[in-house]
Amino acid sequence: MELEEWLEWYDKIRRKFGYSIVNDQNAAKVLSNMLRSRAVSLDLLKSKIYNNNVIIFGAGPSLESFNYKLKGVLVACDGASEALLDNNIRPDIVVTDLDGDHKSLLEADRLGAIMVVHAHGDNLNLILNLVPKFKHCIGSTQVKPLSNVYNFGGFTDGDRAVFLADRLGARRIILVGMDLGNKVGRYSRSKVDEKVKIEKMKVAKELLEYIATRSKAELYNLSSSIINGYKNVSVEEIQNILFQ
Repeated sequence: MELEEWLEWYDKIRRKFGYSIVNDQNAAKVLSNMLRSRAVSLDLLKSKIYNNNVIIFGAGPSLESFNYKLKGVLVACDGASEALLDNNIRPDIVVTDLDGDHKSLLEADRLGAIMVVHAHGDNLNLILNLVPKFKHCIGSTQVKPLSNVYNFGGFTDGDRAVFLADRLGARRIILVGMDLGNKVGRYSRSKVDEKVKIEKMKVAKELLEYIATRSKAELYNLSSSIINGYKNVSVEEIQNILFQ
């Protein structure tokens, strides 16, 4: 998705939820300044994703009982990092706006995960508190990109991770725990009202289905939700596919 195309989506989203462009851009500037001279390079992030199988873990309820034995590039969406670490699995990449369990985010970074930290108007204090503690960090934004802060497209951590994987050339994208219904999982620790969270998941589903119409990657779904454009498969089926 080109930047202009994404900004049309963003304009609709910010109107729906009452977000401030000024606050979002200010947060991106702060993050850009914090990452000056110490950010992970985009080339390194791309080298992990390009032409690889990318497994994206959302923090939905089905993640709580999932069989984690999948091989590929493991991308945890915010709170899903806690679930992976609880099962002694290190994510390769964490896509986060810093709402998730901070101890788990810091541990994932300590273990070498690349932290793709998203700046928006409501998480500036979290950026100021946590980003200095990360050693492997790169930034993202939903407005104008800046140095070391990229706009991959996407709104929530989950769909933004898919946009990122698609943009950086993933061969296959597999969704796990991307449950976009009316129930919030225990690993999703967002401070927003549950009704607002559910509305945000509806937008995430729209965006996932939209990018599916444009993506060149093979798209699979192990989550409980039906997401148009992603083939529903079993764990056994995806394990066979990943070895092809």
